[in-house]
Amino acid sequence: MVNELVLTIFIAVFLHAACYYPCSGSNAKINFREKEKEVLDQILGPGRYDARIRPSGVNGTVEGDGPTVVRINIFLRSISKIDDYKMEYSVQLTFREQWMDERLKFNDFHGKLKYLTLTEANRVWMPDLFFSNEKEGHTHNIIMPNVYIRIFPYGSVLYSIRISLTLSCPMNLKLYPLDRQICSLRMASYGWTTDDLVFLWKDGDPVQVVKNLHLPRFTLEKFLTDYCNSKTNTGEYSCLKVDLLFKREFSYYLIQIYIPCCMLVIVSWVSFWLDQGAVPARVSLGVTTLLTMATQTSGINASLPPVSYTKAIDVWTGVCLTFVFGALLEFALVNYASRSDMHRENMKKQRRQVELEHAQSLDGASDMIDTDSNATFAMKPLVRGPGDSMRLEKAHCEVHMQPRPNCCRSWLSKFPTRSKRIDVISRITFPLVFALFNVIYWSTYLFREEAEES
Repeated sequence: MVNELVLTIFIAVFLHAACYYPCSGSNAKINFREKEKEVLDQILGPGRYDARIRPSGVNGTVEGDGPTVVRINIFLRSISKIDDYKMEYSVQLTFREQWMDERLKFNDFHGKLKYLTLTEANRVWMPDLFFSNEKEGHTHNIIMPNVYIRIFPYGSVLYSIRISLTLSCPMNLKLYPLDRQICSLRMASYGWTTDDLVFLWKDGDPVQVVKNLHLPRFTLEKFLTDYCNSKTNTGEYSCLKVDLLFKREFSYYLIQIYIPCCMLVIVSWVSFWLDQGAVPARVSLGVTTLLTMATQTSGINASLPPVSYTKAIDVWTGVCLTFVFGALLEFALVNYASRSDMHRENMKKQRRQVELEHAQSLDGASDMIDTDSNATFAMKPLVRGPGDSMRLEKAHCEVHMQPRPNCCRSWLSKFPTRSKRIDVISRITFPLVFALFNVIYWSTYLFREEAEES
């Protein structure tokens, strides 16, 4: 009797379990698949939702009582280039918008439906946001369109899309290449005024930047978020902006521009150490360095926009070009002084020749006088007159009143010709003036950079 009762209970439990578990599995399948379709048909079906009507505002429950608030955050994926000539930069980002639409509320079946996912943006109302400083832009469709819309049970909508943009970035190049640039990303409403639509930055961390962001010639120092609402004759429109502060990497320009320019200037000084008679060598050296410096200057300006103000690199290349040109002019002056010295030396030789011939003629006349027996001899007086003593004292005073020789004059007296003196003076003057220019240049622009940074 007891065994039959136990057997009956075991069979009943087995049949109950066999019936219960398949039924529960089918219910779970309906909750996660069929119920999701039913919810979408319920909230987005024909005649149930109109995507042309904006959601109600946060200040009231009736549509139109207050503006719809859209919170925005972006994830900066990469910055491919910053173009100085076109004054633009290219960026790839993940753009997200989030707002509340009470018409999209649905039953989550006790947390089993966390959110609904859509890929068609035209199924729900979307903010009319645009990038006001955009030049070019496109979305990504490989392998599928990189966009999704999530609808949460309490009516919140999250829109996310990956886009690539080329944005304008007006630059001030007065301190180039020791400058910092601020490039903005501006987002505004195109048609809805602030009475209907308001953009706000998401609380917490509205802008995220990918780790190890690498730029070839810039460094992203920091970014700032702000509001930039604009007023026109058609109303006031909500606007958000993020300012990206870029610092230009100076090491590239130091290696590519500043050091080669210094080397060219120093090479032009080699002309001062060549012999003044080596005309082909000095001319070819001066012309070669001048043309090389001019070519480098034109190459630098070709990569920059034609602005009306003077840049820091213009001051540097202009002064270096002036030094190279001055070295070439110095040789022209030396050549002129050398020919002048030769002409003077020839005049001196001719004068000496004339004096020598005159002296020889006088000697011949005196010989003729000595042979004459009736010649008279003039004897110098043995007693000096009072005028003679005064002349001696005056000559003695003039000797003592002569200025002492200057060290520079005594040093220059070692070089008898003017051309040689010009070369020697240039060997000292050019490096000293160039060193003084470097001190003034770097102290001026580095201090200005620190002042703008502060």
